[in-house]
Amino acid sequence: MISDKSLGFFGAIASAVAFGTLLVPADAEAQMLPHRAEYALRLGTAANAPRIGSAVQDIVLDCSGWQIRREITSEIAFTPSLKINVASKLEGEEGRHGTTFRYHARQSQNGVVRELRGEVDRKEGETRVEILSGDSTEKTLLPPATLLPVSAVNQLIDSLQSGAGTFPALLFAAEAGNEAYAIDIKELPTDALTPPPPAVKPVAVPSARFWPVEMTFKRPGQSDAKPLASVRAKVFSSGVLDRLTVDAGMFTVTADLQDLKMHEAPTCPGK
Repeated sequence: MISDKSLGFFGAIASAVAFGTLLVPADAEAQMLPHRAEYALRLGTAANAPRIGSAVQDIVLDCSGWQIRREITSEIAFTPSLKINVASKLEGEEGRHGTTFRYHARQSQNGVVRELRGEVDRKEGETRVEILSGDSTEKTLLPPATLLPVSAVNQLIDSLQSGAGTFPALLFAAEAGNEAYAIDIKELPTDALTPPPPAVKPVAVPSARFWPVEMTFKRPGQSDAKPLASVRAKVFSSGVLDRLTVDAGMFTVTADLQDLKMHEAPTCPGK
């Protein structure tokens, strides 16, 4: 049970980082700020919480779309004899118009490796996913309203800017079971986020506006079920995410922005 839940938990971290770091409208070039962000992971919310790993996401934009590289590594020691080593790596390509997503994911836990490739296509009102794992191929339909990262961005940022307060979304999560997850999003008061540890140096983020938000993850159709995970984060209008607190039930992990590098956005014909 620990193994399954910890993999699902780190999938939640990846999904939260992915959802936050693509928070820029696809057709608003002034806000398209591709970047590389590095986070320190700590176990718990205490000021002296021990560091247990790191997460890095590098997003590059060219005229064909987004290139996403994400890597998470962690070791959690529950007791001297009970430790969980987790590593997750994703390389993906998201079409500029949000209708295609190609990815290669590799996850390992205590030496057990799981590797797969996937393709998601949105056409004719349907969103289809094809997952290749070893010699097997699985094809499924996602719920019709499932969003890929860039299209999810438009809905999220538009709702935050309009002051919606609370709103739902369906997001495909490649690292969290290759499923669509129902996310309830709620804007929070400014002081609702966990403050960073004193040792964390603030990182300058090129954004004038931000929103504290809470996201709860469930499977579609399970509105009354207990959330699989909940995430609180500071979301900047540039698309940078900071001060994450991820609660997976068994334990809580915080992720603080450690380093940030902005990439140049391309000038494309017709844009």
